[in-house]
Amino acid sequence: QVLLTESGGGLVQAGASLRPGCLFSGRTFGSYTMGWFRQAPGKAREFVAATSRIDDMTHYVDSVKTRFTVSRDNAKNMFYLQMNNLKPEDTAVYYCAANHDRNATTTTGYDYWGQGTHVTVSS
Repeated sequence: QVLLTESGGGLVQAGASLRPGCLFSGRTFGSYTMGWFRQAPGKAREFVAATSRIDDMTHYVDSVKTRFTVSRDNAKNMFYLQMNNLKPEDTAVYYCAANHDRNATTTTGYDYWGQGTHVTVSS
Protein backbone atom coordinates (compact mmCIF):
# COMPACT_ATOMS: atom_id res chain seq x y z
CA GLN A 1 0.00 0.00 0.00
CA VAL A 2 1.32 3.44 -0.93
CA LEU A 3 1.51 6.03 1.82
CA LEU A 4 2.04 9.72 1.07
CA THR A 5 2.94 12.26 3.74
CA GLU A 6 3.18 15.96 2.94
CA SER A 7 5.08 18.59 4.90
CA GLY A 8 6.50 22.05 4.41
CA GLY A 9 3.43 24.24 4.16
CA GLY A 10 3.12 27.46 6.09
CA LEU A 11 2.08 31.09 6.30
CA VAL A 12 4.06 33.51 4.15
CA GLN A 13 3.71 36.93 2.60
CA ALA A 14 3.10 37.53 -1.07
CA GLY A 15 6.30 37.20 -3.07
CA ALA A 16 7.85 34.64 -0.75
CA SER A 17 8.79 31.03 -1.50
CA LEU A 18 7.91 27.65 0.00
CA ARG A 19 8.89 24.11 -0.85
CA PRO A 20 6.40 21.51 0.32
CA GLY A 21 7.60 17.94 0.18
CA CYS A 22 5.89 14.56 -0.08
CA LEU A 23 7.40 11.42 1.42
CA PHE A 24 6.45 8.27 -0.53
CA SER A 25 6.52 4.83 1.10
CA GLY A 26 5.18 1.35 0.59
CA ARG A 27 6.19 0.67 -3.00
CA THR A 28 8.96 1.56 -5.49
CA PHE A 29 8.90 5.33 -5.80
CA GLY A 30 10.37 5.43 -9.30
CA SER A 31 7.49 3.36 -10.65
CA TYR A 32 4.88 6.00 -9.87
CA THR A 33 3.67 9.15 -11.54
CA MET A 34 3.49 11.89 -8.90
CA GLY A 35 1.24 14.92 -8.81
CA TRP A 36 0.41 17.97 -6.73
CA PHE A 37 -3.12 19.26 -6.38
CA ARG A 38 -4.58 22.07 -4.30
CA GLN A 39 -7.94 22.93 -2.83
CA ALA A 40 -8.87 26.43 -1.79
CA PRO A 41 -11.74 27.04 0.65
CA GLY A 42 -15.08 26.52 -1.08
CA LYS A 43 -13.50 25.36 -4.33
CA ALA A 44 -12.91 22.06 -6.03
CA ARG A 45 -9.55 20.36 -5.87
CA GLU A 46 -7.45 21.36 -8.87
CA PHE A 47 -4.38 20.04 -10.62
CA VAL A 48 -1.15 21.98 -10.06
CA ALA A 49 1.72 19.92 -11.45
CA ALA A 50 2.90 16.39 -12.10
CA THR A 51 5.92 14.42 -13.13
CA SER A 52 5.28 11.30 -15.15
CA ARG A 53 6.99 7.97 -14.76
CA ILE A 54 5.70 7.09 -18.25
CA ASP A 55 7.64 9.68 -20.27
CA ASP A 56 9.57 11.66 -17.63
CA MET A 57 7.65 14.78 -18.65
CA THR A 58 6.44 17.41 -16.23
CA HIS A 59 3.12 19.17 -16.56
CA TYR A 60 1.88 22.38 -14.94
CA VAL A 61 -1.36 24.30 -14.78
CA ASP A 62 -0.95 27.60 -16.64
CA SER A 63 -1.33 29.74 -13.52
CA VAL A 64 1.86 28.37 -11.95
CA LYS A 65 4.07 27.55 -14.95
CA THR A 66 6.53 30.40 -14.45
CA ARG A 67 6.59 30.18 -10.64
CA PHE A 68 6.37 26.54 -9.52
CA THR A 69 8.73 23.63 -10.19
CA VAL A 70 8.31 19.97 -9.30
CA SER A 71 11.19 17.65 -8.62
CA ARG A 72 11.75 14.20 -7.22
CA ASP A 73 14.60 12.73 -5.21
CA ASN A 74 14.47 9.01 -5.88
CA ALA A 75 17.16 8.29 -3.29
CA LYS A 76 15.02 9.83 -0.54
CA ASN A 77 11.60 8.89 -1.95
CA MET A 78 10.67 12.57 -1.89
CA PHE A 79 8.57 14.63 -4.28
CA TYR A 80 8.83 18.42 -4.02
CA LEU A 81 6.93 21.47 -5.15
CA GLN A 82 9.13 24.57 -5.25
CA MET A 83 6.80 27.56 -5.13
CA ASN A 84 8.26 31.00 -5.86
CA ASN A 85 6.67 34.45 -5.99
CA LEU A 86 3.64 33.21 -4.10
CA LYS A 87 0.36 35.08 -4.48
CA PRO A 88 -2.68 35.24 -2.20
CA GLU A 89 -4.61 33.20 -4.76
CA ASP A 90 -2.17 30.32 -4.14
CA THR A 91 -3.66 29.91 -0.66
CA ALA A 92 -4.97 26.34 -0.40
CA VAL A 93 -4.39 22.91 1.04
CA TYR A 94 -1.81 21.22 -1.15
CA TYR A 95 -2.10 17.47 -1.73
CA CYS A 96 0.39 14.99 -3.06
CA ALA A 97 -0.95 12.14 -5.22
CA ALA A 98 0.39 9.06 -6.99
CA ASN A 99 -0.58 6.57 -9.65
CA HIS A 100 1.24 3.58 -11.08
CA ASP A 101 0.35 3.46 -14.73
CA ARG A 102 -0.76 6.71 -16.40
CA ASN A 103 -0.22 10.38 -17.07
CA ALA A 104 -2.98 12.35 -15.41
CA THR A 105 -4.01 15.89 -14.62
CA THR A 106 -7.34 15.13 -12.95
CA THR A 107 -8.17 13.90 -9.48
CA THR A 108 -9.74 10.74 -10.88
CA GLY A 109 -6.42 9.83 -12.45
CA TYR A 110 -4.71 9.25 -9.11
CA ASP A 111 -5.07 6.32 -6.77
CA TYR A 112 -3.24 7.48 -3.66
CA TRP A 113 -3.43 10.75 -1.74
CA GLY A 114 -1.71 12.40 1.17
CA GLN A 115 -3.45 14.25 3.97
CA GLY A 116 -2.49 17.70 2.67
CA THR A 117 -0.39 20.60 3.87
CA HIS A 118 -1.72 24.11 4.35
CA VAL A 119 -0.28 27.05 2.44
CA THR A 120 -1.48 30.54 3.30
CA VAL A 121 -0.22 33.59 1.43
CA SER A 122 -1.01 36.99 2.89
CA SER A 123 -1.10 40.16 0.83
